[in-house]
Amino acid sequence: MSFEEQQNFARQVADLNKYGQALNRCETVEEVVSLTLEAMSLLFQFSYSTFIEVRDGELRVVHSTNPRLTQGGRPGPVAQRAFEDGETVVTTGSDAGLDPDSDVTATLAVPAQVGGEVTAVLVTRSTSVDTFGDEYSRPLEILASHAATAISNIRSRERLERARQDLQARKEMIEMYDRLLRHDLGNDLQIIAGFADAVAGEVAGQTADYVGKIQRAAESSADLIERVGNLVSTLEAQDEPEPRDLRPILESTVTEVSANFPELTVEFDPSTAAYRVYSGDLLDSVFTNLVSNAAVHNDGAVEMGITVEETGDGDVVVTFADDGSGVPEAVRTDIFEMGAKGPESSGTGFGLGFVRALTESYGGDVTVGESDAGGASFRVTLQRA
Repeated sequence: MSFEEQQNFARQVADLNKYGQALNRCETVEEVVSLTLEAMSLLFQFSYSTFIEVRDGELRVVHSTNPRLTQGGRPGPVAQRAFEDGETVVTTGSDAGLDPDSDVTATLAVPAQVGGEVTAVLVTRSTSVDTFGDEYSRPLEILASHAATAISNIRSRERLERARQDLQARKEMIEMYDRLLRHDLGNDLQIIAGFADAVAGEVAGQTADYVGKIQRAAESSADLIERVGNLVSTLEAQDEPEPRDLRPILESTVTEVSANFPELTVEFDPSTAAYRVYSGDLLDSVFTNLVSNAAVHNDGAVEMGITVEETGDGDVVVTFADDGSGVPEAVRTDIFEMGAKGPESSGTGFGLGFVRALTESYGGDVTVGESDAGGASFRVTLQRA
């Protein structure tokens, strides 16, 4: 018998919708687990129900009414199989139990997934039915879908909250360095420059050359302090991330950079960027920096492809891949540090540091690797709103 042919079909659908709405109001994964097990008990009334959470590809039992399973322990093979296959699994007979002495006659395992990513597995075991048909698997799949959506939303909120906390800590640290640079070091540079200017008119020859070098070094350092100070002011002014349309930001970036760098050819399909993401006013600066870098740090004509895709855990990844000289593997880890530069770079080293600081303040991430064409491939990950 199919799910729709059951006499209590309408009541079960109503119950599933009620639990779906309640799950979406949950604030923690623990609340999702409790409510999901309550729904499984109400809808199926079978002997054992188990909720298994998936994190980083690892399965662990969060809660189970089966005394043979312990909280935090590993689930049985049927749950592992449902996770790996991404499909509902039914086992019967001797394969249904956790051990040969089990009185379980049938087991049903359903993966809870969003966007193709399995976030949990729901397992119910019976000692009274020989198998689980569509009348059981369909409603459990619907419940699993509700649970997966609730967990995905909770994890997104947790990541966003961590990003907010990180942003505050980063601002406090930056403010400290800003005071140190502008006040202490700035004062010392003014003294050095003042004495150098005074000595410059009193010396000649090689000594005058040395004084000139001191003056230029002081001016360069003062300019660097001013640049860092401007960067600090920009980061301090950032508000908390809020939902923004991704497509117009990328379209504007491509138009602007293409006009400034005719040697750069950018391939981008705006229809693929129809997402809303958590970000701030300077997301366009992040994108402009990454796109223009392809022209600035390569000689001759350069081609770049911009792609946008959604991941299974509710993130959106924007990839900027070019066919230039690329980023040496040895510097990829450190290239996003403030002041870090590639071996051939003539820049200040703050551009990519600025990119990472802003992206992380939005609850996102940025990485670099090698593109299919052998150039650089920058991946900006943002939370979908």
